[in-house]
Amino acid sequence: MRRQTAPLLVGAGGIIGAISRYLISGILPGVGGTLVVNMIGTFVLAVATTTVQTSRIRLFLMTGILSSFTTYSTFAVQTATASPMIGVINIGANYLFGIIAAICGLIVGRRLLWFS
Repeated sequence: MRRQTAPLLVGAGGIIGAISRYLISGILPGVGGTLVVNMIGTFVLAVATTTVQTSRIRLFLMTGILSSFTTYSTFAVQTATASPMIGVINIGANYLFGIIAAICGLIVGRRLLWFS
């Protein structure tokens, strides 16, 4: 792959991820939308980690789409501005469900490899 191709793949993926994130935040605003986005992104990243072999697809999907789709910064701001109890619940939910999503994604990815 040529060196100038990588930024284009990341940028094109980033556009898709950012727009997708924006659209979901319109449907599910606030803490709930951020949690859903991070769970989906974590799951897809875990599946892709086990199944995607080419560097171009990894750059486009994993570095481009998923890195702009998921949102640690929004999670951090929402947690910091919430009441202490809601903040603790938000942290716990994001980490718990994120880890569950990653485990499920790895399982799905490995099973997909068995069928290929």
